Amino acid sequence: MFCLRIYVHENLRLHGRLGYEWLLEEARRQGIAGGTAFRAIAGFGRHGMLHEEHFFELAGDLPVAVEFVVSDEEAGRLIERVRTEGVNAFYVKLPAEAGVLNG
Repeated sequence: MFCLRIYVHENLRLHGRLGYEWLLEEARRQGIAGGTAFRAIAGFGRHGMLHEEHFFELAGDLPVAVEFVVSDEEAGRLIERVRTEGVNAFYVKLPAEAGVLNG
């Protein structure tokens, strides 16, 4: 199992939808069991520019992390789909252990 986290800008749009919504829907369409989008309050990326929530002029420019717990094959399919859509995104794929407690 892997934790796949894909970072997109919150104002990214794909096929008339917000980018993180598109990612969640695409993962669901591919049969991935679940996913969650997390909106940042501040962050910087490879260009070193700091983005913070309290600056009005940067509204919509913060990162959103969309996270999935997936198999290696599921991660590969989703990454390839994002790549073919031409989405400018950063991703992290980490080994993970997952389970349900008291479920």
